[in-house]
Formats: sequence, structure tokens, C-alpha cells
Amino acid sequence: MLTKLTSQNRITLPLSVTEALGPVEYFEIMVEGGQVILTPVKIQRSDAVREKLAELNITEQDVAEAVAWSREGSTAQL
Repeated sequence: MLTKLTSQNRITLPLSVTEALGPVEYFEIMVEGGQVILTPVKIQRSDAVREKLAELNITEQDVAEAVAWSREGSTAQL
């Protein structure tokens, strides 16, 4: 199949390709040996949250302690 790179750096995937892949919104893109490789990726919101927590070095224990602290404060106000 042939597709064109537009002046705005956009490529339209042929309908037969998108139908074969099903509903995909994001792709991982790599260049290997002069070839562009697109891999469908399903982004899950929980993955983004986990990545951010790891980036900030926040552990499950930190989260549990924060929740416990928050609950203590909210019951004191009742």
C-alpha cells in the first residue's frame, strides 16, 4: 500500500489497515533500519498515574499513609 506524508507531517492510514487494527487512538513509533514501525497502544489512565507516582518516587505505602491521614482529618471535622 502507498500513502503520502503531507506538508504538515501527517500520514493517513488506509481504511483496510484501520479496520484490521480495530479502534486504536495511539501508536508507539520506532525507526529501525530505515523503516517506520507503528505499534498500536492502548493507553490506560491507571498506567499514567502509576508512571507519575514512580517518577515522583511515591510508594504504595506512601499512598496508604496519605489516605489514612486524610481519613483521620475528615472524621475529626464531623
